[in-house]
Amino acid sequence: MATESSTEALPRVCIIGAGCSGFTTAKRLKDYGIPFDVYEGSDDIGGNWYYGNPNGLSSCYQSLHIDTSKWRLAFEDFPVPEDWPDYPHHSQLLQYFHDYVDHFDLRRHITFNTRVTKAERREGGGWDITLSTGETRQYDALCVANGHHWDARIPDYPGSFTGEQIHSHHYRTPFEPIDCVGKRVLVVGMGNSAMDIASELSQRPIASKLFVSARRGVWVLPKYYNGAPLDKNPAPAWMPRKMRQKLGERFIKKLVGRMSDYGLPDPEIGPFESHATVSGEFLLRAGSGDIEMKGAIERLDGDGVIFADGSREQIDAIVWATGYDISFPFFDEPAFKADADNCPPPLYKRIMKPDVPDLFYLGLGQPLPTLVNFAEQQSKLVAAYLAGGYAPPDESEMHETIVADEKYHTGQFYESRRHTIQLDFDAYVRDLLKEIEAGKKRADRVGNRLPVPARSLAEA
Repeated sequence: MATESSTEALPRVCIIGAGCSGFTTAKRLKDYGIPFDVYEGSDDIGGNWYYGNPNGLSSCYQSLHIDTSKWRLAFEDFPVPEDWPDYPHHSQLLQYFHDYVDHFDLRRHITFNTRVTKAERREGGGWDITLSTGETRQYDALCVANGHHWDARIPDYPGSFTGEQIHSHHYRTPFEPIDCVGKRVLVVGMGNSAMDIASELSQRPIASKLFVSARRGVWVLPKYYNGAPLDKNPAPAWMPRKMRQKLGERFIKKLVGRMSDYGLPDPEIGPFESHATVSGEFLLRAGSGDIEMKGAIERLDGDGVIFADGSREQIDAIVWATGYDISFPFFDEPAFKADADNCPPPLYKRIMKPDVPDLFYLGLGQPLPTLVNFAEQQSKLVAAYLAGGYAPPDESEMHETIVADEKYHTGQFYESRRHTIQLDFDAYVRDLLKEIEAGKKRADRVGNRLPVPARSLAEA
């Protein structure tokens, strides 16, 4: 992994978060000999996939199985266990993460029970990182890997509700933190968490009645096709997007039929014009009459909810599966944060801010089909860049590319807070690897000079 610049001192890096994006980035920096520290607010690794995480930031529920098949979520240099089922349970995925961290000896680089409370960029470059211990440390570069499925968002509706309510982020079992047995339960939303929770609660021994509220219909995709995971053999990344989308829509419509066949509202959009909703059970539950669909919520009404069609249902408990805000609580600088519409700052290849050469965002995407090894791919660019083996194009070209990339990855989706960081994993990775190769040639032309100097080591 060495470059011609390896005789120089390499920059010292701070990584925020020891979830899958943080620790795979750490592994890549270690490969390049780049010094780094990882700060994790919890007592162990895993982030969102650490069930019962004491930092309160995990969205895992007890029955959760990942919606990505094992064929698509494995790290490149650390295969998943051969005896895994196609769709592993969250506990298996977490153990895989632990095995990865221990195999590559990353744990000693992680400071646990320590949050980054403030990250402030110095004038001229470098970062002052303030920790929850009260200490401030200096770093040459910052990798942000704090995740985007933890800052739960509940929409504001007129009226008030007197029953129990939680966000899906806090749902653990049908009995915790609220007991749903024998209750009339409303699940709001039709994303993947909503599918799982509604399917679980709609079983007859649990909720006495299960409602699902959605503003619009969605396509619900099965997990299997012809005996194999649906995501195992995707269309090739080289195929033009419009062609892949057209062929995919024809395939999905033939595979699942109309949503109204299951008692669900028919979507007004195509299967790939919103973030994919995948469930192996929801269509069965809906078709079996265990789920009653409702439209958008008009207002909350004491012990009930009034919907847009004027109907009212008595409700005992609400589970809001209404998504998350993208948050970076350690930044004060607005240019480093998501805006009011949940759009993150414009980033080159979803990683680099063109005018800030020592700041990198890892895992800040909603890639289809998988997020687990997304940052692993991004870390290839970050590590090569910090070691002098990659150079980006000039800022004007970077900004032009950002606009084009965003149009490509999000242009087909309807406008929504949930679609601001969508991307196609295979097409993204193919493009990213091409860019890394082009950046290597640019770096070679300038003598592989380090774009981020090692100031903090000299000051230490």
